[in-house]
Amino acid sequence: MIRPADRRRPSQDRWLISYADFITLLFAVFVVLYAASQANKKQGEVSESIDSAFSALSIFSGASRGAKNGAAVSDGSLNVVMGEEVLSPAKVKDDLNRLDRELQQTLSKQVAAHSVSIQMGRDGLVISLREAGFFASGSATPQPQTLDTLRQIAASLSRTPYDLRVEGHTDNIPIHTTEFNSNWELSTARATSIARTMLDLKAIPADRLSAAGYAEFHPVAGNDTAEGRAQNRRVDLVVMPRSNVNFSQAGPSPSSGSWRKITDGN
Repeated sequence: MIRPADRRRPSQDRWLISYADFITLLFAVFVVLYAASQANKKQGEVSESIDSAFSALSIFSGASRGAKNGAAVSDGSLNVVMGEEVLSPAKVKDDLNRLDRELQQTLSKQVAAHSVSIQMGRDGLVISLREAGFFASGSATPQPQTLDTLRQIAASLSRTPYDLRVEGHTDNIPIHTTEFNSNWELSTARATSIARTMLDLKAIPADRLSAAGYAEFHPVAGNDTAEGRAQNRRVDLVVMPRSNVNFSQAGPSPSSGSWRKITDGN
């Protein structure tokens, strides 16, 4: 039999159990919040790295916030980095459309004679110089009477901030002469010759100019007719914004362990 004096009173410290449970739950909440903040930070770093890798001609950057040292700030819109200035797609399009209208008016006689054509292309504004109007067959030297046309083009290009890529193209008829062993050599020589002329006319600084030969592999018409082959024998002047992507600084490749340096022509 239990005497009344032996009955134990309820503990006065039971509140400590509830308090400890509350502190444990509170700690768990802060751990979750901290983990979430770190995940958001990592996600932001990944997003920023992707934006940097794709900045420039089709670059993700901020149109309204600007950039320094050629770096683009991202707000999800597509922009072009020109030196320290960020150009919106609308600005680039307006500039190229303005240049298009100017050249269409300046070269109206050449356009009507089909020795020059001007149109917007995938990379920018394309000014096509047809072989029949600028080169003798199998030659890479512009004919003397074309110099005035090249001067007019150079005058318009000198007022633009964009790059110029000179592309040589041929038809698919093989060539083998003492000067050119294939259409590769002929197309490259023609592109280089026009690029050299643009430099001499001070149309564009050398660091914004490039030349390439594509032989018969980028036709604009079929090679099964004389008219189509005539359209394919051309030199294209492509006015375009500069790419700001630097793959040599993009980090290691998963397969090789390091990026190989990429240079033009290699």
